[in-house]
Amino acid sequence: MKKLTRMLAALMALTMMGTLAACGGSGDDASEASSSADSAYKEEDDVTVDASLVDEMVAGDPDISGQTIYWLADYDLNPTNNQDRSVALTLFEDKYGASVEYVSCTSDTKFDTLASRILGGDPVDMFPYEWDAVPNGVTKDQYQPLDDYLDLEDEIWADMTDVIDMFEYNGQHYVVPYCLSDPLLITYSRSMCEENGLDDPYELYQDGDWNWDVFMDMMQTFVSNAEDGETRYGINGWFGQAIVQSTGETFVTYDGETFSNNINSPAIEEAENVMEEIMSLGMYDSTWYGYLPDDGSTLFFGMADWALGTSNTNHVPDPEINDEGFVEENDLMIVPFPQYPDADEYYLNCNFGARMLVKGSDKGEAVAAYIKCERLAVLIDEYQDDAKEKAIIPEVNAQGKLKSYVTEEQYDALQEYKDPSNITPVFDFGYGMGSRMYGDGEYTYETRGVMNNLTSALLNGDKDSWAVLRDEWSAVIDEVIDEYNN
Repeated sequence: MKKLTRMLAALMALTMMGTLAACGGSGDDASEASSSADSAYKEEDDVTVDASLVDEMVAGDPDISGQTIYWLADYDLNPTNNQDRSVALTLFEDKYGASVEYVSCTSDTKFDTLASRILGGDPVDMFPYEWDAVPNGVTKDQYQPLDDYLDLEDEIWADMTDVIDMFEYNGQHYVVPYCLSDPLLITYSRSMCEENGLDDPYELYQDGDWNWDVFMDMMQTFVSNAEDGETRYGINGWFGQAIVQSTGETFVTYDGETFSNNINSPAIEEAENVMEEIMSLGMYDSTWYGYLPDDGSTLFFGMADWALGTSNTNHVPDPEINDEGFVEENDLMIVPFPQYPDADEYYLNCNFGARMLVKGSDKGEAVAAYIKCERLAVLIDEYQDDAKEKAIIPEVNAQGKLKSYVTEEQYDALQEYKDPSNITPVFDFGYGMGSRMYGDGEYTYETRGVMNNLTSALLNGDKDSWAVLRDEWSAVIDEVIDEYNN
């Protein structure tokens, strides 16, 4: 069981470290597979991006026409495999007259490649945002601030101001998120809830009644309803980090000048006690599935939204497709992690869509323009309507078999959760303090990063007491933050 749990944690770490393309909908092109198969699923149509919608918003920006920014990553921003250009790239090329050149690397070598290119003077301008960027990447002279190039007073950033300021470091903005991505959510079956006399969590969320107490009561009721010889669990998947951050508290705090150790927070202790109770009651299934188990054994599944499409096909493999070629709703639904009872709002564990301006680059204006294009792509309703149209097209393989789909209802709920005006995202600077704080190592208790252990050791069975876990790692947090404070 421990091995499976570690596989899950390692995969989740990789998922949450990448920004992917979750803000503006999927860029995958399913039309080729659809057109070659005799199926009822709608083919994906090319969507023409109306770049004129941003004319007023880019008027007066610096002239970067003819410039090329070098993008170092393990994925290309330019279209591949017959994909359409993204909205952001279309705006960057068509409105600014600039381009992106891809510098390929692997996920394992990208930081080494970044360091060697910076030292060797090879061109590199833009790099993916990852949690380690601030403060660790900044102190390693990997990145430079964007304040001189982005007008953060521009109204296009108004909805993201609090999120952007959350990342401010030493009075400057090295990370300027243009959206939230990869939220950690709970997937569940409405019919299973109904069969067990439980309320619908989504309705509870809409009414403001989806909290820890209800969450625990529902799991205990579900497990206690098991028939003789039946094994039931309350939850499967990844959720330790989400439970902690649902308090709104972080292990490391920052007041704009100094980092502090917040491991003794009473709210964090309560979150850790929830994990202890879940384990002591035998309500956690550590088996790796990658989707909500389809055998009726588990009530809740905690995972980022990437797992939703597969959960759908495992539970409803032959959904009803409407005349527009997509699924409006089905039995599964998603909700954020429940609200901490003493909090006055919901807090979200998620990732952030952002790009880093590499240290030494002389293309600051061009990189800022590209980041602005990413923001406009998720800000303008017409572009988001197009993104939704693509995202809810069922994905099929070459034989016409349904692989994955997201319902219209699920998609709309997901956009609601990724709106910072509805739920407050949380970022813990502890994840940005190097491998000693956040790193897998060989993925044992002794080699994992502190942050990994604080959110998974109780669930892994490495420790059975928060008090012991806290006492073993508190001094390490003190040592690490002292390095960044000096």
